[in-house]
Amino acid sequence: MNSLLQTLTRLRKKYFSSGRRVSGLALQHMHDSLLDESVPDTNFFILILGSCIIATFGLLSNSAAVIIGAMLIAPLMLPIRGVAFGILGASPPLIRTGARSLSLGTAAAIAVSALLSLSANFAVEYGSEVLARSRPTLLDLGIAITAGALAGVAKVEPKISNSLAGTAIAVALMPPLCVAGLWLAQWEIVNALNALLLYATNLLGITLSCMVAFWLSGYVPIHQVHRPLRTTLLLTLLLAIPLGYSSLQLWRQNYLEANLRRALLDRTVTFQRLRLVSLETNWLKNPPEVNLTVYANSEVTPVQVELLEEFLAREMGRPFQLVFQVSQLSTVTNQEVQLMEGDDETPPGRQESHTAPNQNRLQIRRD
Repeated sequence: MNSLLQTLTRLRKKYFSSGRRVSGLALQHMHDSLLDESVPDTNFFILILGSCIIATFGLLSNSAAVIIGAMLIAPLMLPIRGVAFGILGASPPLIRTGARSLSLGTAAAIAVSALLSLSANFAVEYGSEVLARSRPTLLDLGIAITAGALAGVAKVEPKISNSLAGTAIAVALMPPLCVAGLWLAQWEIVNALNALLLYATNLLGITLSCMVAFWLSGYVPIHQVHRPLRTTLLLTLLLAIPLGYSSLQLWRQNYLEANLRRALLDRTVTFQRLRLVSLETNWLKNPPEVNLTVYANSEVTPVQVELLEEFLAREMGRPFQLVFQVSQLSTVTNQEVQLMEGDDETPPGRQESHTAPNQNRLQIRRD
């Protein structure tokens, strides 16, 4: 018991004392360093432009590797740390500089991605990388808080500063902005706002955890932390309301998709002669669009698709639109090939059968 009390007393003196634990020189050095990182100079905009172009093309091509490369280049993490330190230290110049960099970088990224989409005239449906950033959840807030804490510690502890690149990948600040620009180019305002919600989640999560990291490192005394930390925490909790709703919606969609798969496979005669390869549901459309890839020995007709849609509407209590991609199966045997070629050297009775999907794909869709 005595050792526990001693530990608690030591922690209280360390983290909740009324004074700073760093020297004035170290405090000034940290302030100047963060101010220098937060300046929106030419290099900052070169990195913003480059990372935005790479991220936009990566999103359009649905390439996770390209998007990760854009995250490494994006410099948005730096002014966020500056704003967090400026709020704690009551430094208006640092807050103004960081906020200006964030505002200009955010606007530039959205505008460039929208212009790229319009100029390239991409009339294709967006892939999973875009859709994933259009439905933020509470998990994204947890990632942002954790990554922001690591970013703050990386600034304080030079020994782990190399982890900043990995932190930038984890929190992914640039892709949500590019997704917002892509949706705005198609006038999909709701989806664009969802992408901006993800960006705001990352922004507030990083700011909050960076503030905690700077406080625990001794750069700000406890009496100076209360108000800014409480305000930032309140904003983050308010942001958790739409994120919680989105999480609930995502859980409900996963539950519906599991029931949808079960209904199609177990309760329909059609799927007794089909082999289901994959099933994906686009919940952003109204009604939700279900894309099914199947192997079949015979043609899937529009009448069958209509009957399946009516069945799902009754079973699930809501309409769905089915889109089938059908690969026709054909059977090829050794005997047939030999008869065609006139080859009599194969012993009678030996026969090999192979069933493989035809390369010609048939899409059936009822509009």
